[in-house]
Amino acid sequence: MRSFFGKAVLGSLAVAAASALTFAQPGAAQAPGSGPPANGPPRGPMRMEPDPRVQQRTYRFADTDQDLAYTVFVSSKVKPDTPAPLIVALHGYGGDSNFIVRGRLVDLAEENGYIVVGPMGYNATGWYGSPVIVIGGGPVDLPNLAEFSEKDVMNVLAMARSEFNTDPKRTYLMGHSMGGAGALFLGQKHAEQWAAIAAIAPAAFLMQPNQKDILAPIKAAGLPLMITQGDRDTVVPVASVRTWAAAMSELGLTHEYIEMPGRDHGTIIADGMPDIFRFFAAHTRGS
Repeated sequence: MRSFFGKAVLGSLAVAAASALTFAQPGAAQAPGSGPPANGPPRGPMRMEPDPRVQQRTYRFADTDQDLAYTVFVSSKVKPDTPAPLIVALHGYGGDSNFIVRGRLVDLAEENGYIVVGPMGYNATGWYGSPVIVIGGGPVDLPNLAEFSEKDVMNVLAMARSEFNTDPKRTYLMGHSMGGAGALFLGQKHAEQWAAIAAIAPAAFLMQPNQKDILAPIKAAGLPLMITQGDRDTVVPVASVRTWAAAMSELGLTHEYIEMPGRDHGTIIADGMPDIFRFFAAHTRGS
């Protein structure tokens, strides 16, 4: 187990921090690989120009009889007769998987021979089965949103395993912000599916009071967990994420917490990605 701490000014934890979980204006396109801008208020559903290396796909979601988008990247090093490592990558609030399956993640997946899939999570604000935070207040439009969001992730995982020769001992889960909360939730609920988990600036505000209950199944499964965080993050305050690091240490999880000085809610994605790939490469299921 290792923990890395940079200098940071402690901020107060508040669910109100979730009001800044998105990054750009609706329809604003950005150059592939540039990543989302730093911090900003939510402005509704967003679009980012896809990385040209990433496939844009849809499938029919039987529960609602509608097409759901997802993304796929396959490294040129993947060979049909050799089981390949697989990453399921969960995007943040208000966007789609093109906000995470791009740039540095794709560079490293290509270099290291990975397949990457990015589910939509049913919609841009689904929370992947973790407690749903409704930005701006008001009721959840879809009562079973969390259920559908979780199911979409597991559907995309099943489709990837059906289409490609993937290695069940090297299947990994990562997510950013809302997706980081989803990675913690789906990591513990489906612990048998993963070889390791990485949560990037996890917006797990509503799971904060039950941290040890969330982490206990991860510990019981012997599942390694990494959390990366920027100390300049004004969206997910560093103080709130340090409590997850402390809980991991108290429970004796195999883990790393990496706090990067000068990084904010956007820059932590690409800048922390090499450590995530190092962590994944070091852990195979059952090792």
